[in-house]
Amino acid sequence: MKKIYLSMSLIISALLTMSANANTLSGVIKDADGNPMHGVLVRVTDAQSIVSEAVYTNAAGEYNLVTILEGALSIRTRLPYFKDEMASVTLTDDASVDLVMEPMTDLMEISNSLPAAYHFGSLPFEEGDDADFNRYQFQRDCLSCHQLGNNYSRHPGNSEYWLATIIRMHRMYGNFDEDLREKRVELLVDGFTDEPLMLRPQFPIDEALGTAKIYEYAITPAYVPHDSIIHPETGIIYTVDQVFDHMVVTDPETGESKYIQQKDSLAMKYHLGSPIVSDDDLGEFDPSLAKGPHSMAFGLDGKYYVTNTNDTSIGVFNPNTDQWEPSFRVPEGSGARYPHTLRTAANGDVWITFAGSEHVGRLDPTTGEFTIIDLPGGRVGNGILSEATQPYGVDINPIDDAMWYGRLFADKVGRIDPETLEITEYDSVIRGPRRMRFDKEGTLWITGYSEGQLAKVDVSDGFDVTVYDMPGFAEDIRPAPYALGVHPDTQDVWINENMTDRTYRFIPSEERFIVYPMPLEGTYTRDMVFSADGKVCASNNPLPPAALEGGVLEIFCIDPEYDPSEGVDGLATN
Repeated sequence: MKKIYLSMSLIISALLTMSANANTLSGVIKDADGNPMHGVLVRVTDAQSIVSEAVYTNAAGEYNLVTILEGALSIRTRLPYFKDEMASVTLTDDASVDLVMEPMTDLMEISNSLPAAYHFGSLPFEEGDDADFNRYQFQRDCLSCHQLGNNYSRHPGNSEYWLATIIRMHRMYGNFDEDLREKRVELLVDGFTDEPLMLRPQFPIDEALGTAKIYEYAITPAYVPHDSIIHPETGIIYTVDQVFDHMVVTDPETGESKYIQQKDSLAMKYHLGSPIVSDDDLGEFDPSLAKGPHSMAFGLDGKYYVTNTNDTSIGVFNPNTDQWEPSFRVPEGSGARYPHTLRTAANGDVWITFAGSEHVGRLDPTTGEFTIIDLPGGRVGNGILSEATQPYGVDINPIDDAMWYGRLFADKVGRIDPETLEITEYDSVIRGPRRMRFDKEGTLWITGYSEGQLAKVDVSDGFDVTVYDMPGFAEDIRPAPYALGVHPDTQDVWINENMTDRTYRFIPSEERFIVYPMPLEGTYTRDMVFSADGKVCASNNPLPPAALEGGVLEIFCIDPEYDPSEGVDGLATN
């Protein structure tokens, strides 16, 4: 039975520390037997602005959300193995809403509520490191841009669907092996069935959830809002959309965004509401025709540098004018293709990986000159899907300015001396080294995408690796960590995990993980970035957008030190 109590009483002591327009929504969440429920995600949404805020209940089942959202709001509670509870409130003052949650009993309902990792991890993979279709090969091959195993993507027993899908996916890697794709189709058809999954992962609830708050800002129109960066002075969030070729400029104080198109882009023609497009044209846009802005770095000149993957150029966006400036085009004769990830060195140089060729590069933005570097060994990938190695993650060591990179399909990590351009490569202890970041002491952190691992690398005298297995919460289930960021103040490592609908945080001094359940099923996030007041933010952009619960892509931010007694503090406020 659901109980709702609304109270309009003022809490004077709390109001003294809050913004004038802030209200507090609080309450208690219990189960049907009257027991308080710990770790429940309580999400409040303003349907008009499509802005949401969420907190978790403490051990007493209590939640306390201080918010500037007001008016008609919807409330949703969520906890594994319990049915969502919904309520409405008109918030013009402080209010209290208590809810009772009922357990799920239907086996298919429970199965469908499990994140993608558990359906994918239950596929009948082959055994052995040399098997073509073992789990780690399959995970690296097929989860690079989207989840596999969520409610959108399972398609039980549909061999025709899977054959068409695998043909399309394999072509992206230049693979036309009929036997390979037919075998992969067989595995997916055998694994994704109409039977409910009986696996029951056990998700621990960390006390740290009690001091966390999540902010969500909808992005629309959007298709692949990829990497985001928070401006260090204004707190404005900048996000590039890889298909729509625009920069999304989001004000976290209001949740409002504006969309600034790259010049000469074909994508704008296909925006809903564009005066130059008919209804018949919508949905016909070929994403390969887009410039493909993907990764961003903040330059010493205060501008954003952007990898245009399809255009083979480095875009330039000026946040002072909110205008795109002329791009730097990668020399055609260099052979470098698909500029992927980039980072800025202390001297202002921009280092780039090229995922479509065996190259990395360096751009001097003051002259526009590129230095393109051939990586050793050429196409030495060890995967069955592609012989290419896919140079991927990159970062700059703050101690000696050396550039480090990973080769996702070769299980290699390399170092380039910025003065001599000498290359030193190491065998990666973790499979699928994807993205990487240095902490302020010069320790390198790398995500191991293929097997759900985090690597800590001491590079002061070689390549000394410590590996941490990320918790999967069930036997033989492995997370899929995409990227990571190192918090500039705490030096905690925040990890984008893309198959469990959760964000991971690793505390190096304690060698332990904290896991934050996210508000939306189908969550697939990109680079982690940090605000001046300590929040951690990322874009949420699974492919296609319909794979995300609700179908509206977003930026989210987590405040890990949320204190309701301090009131409302926007991202732009230090």
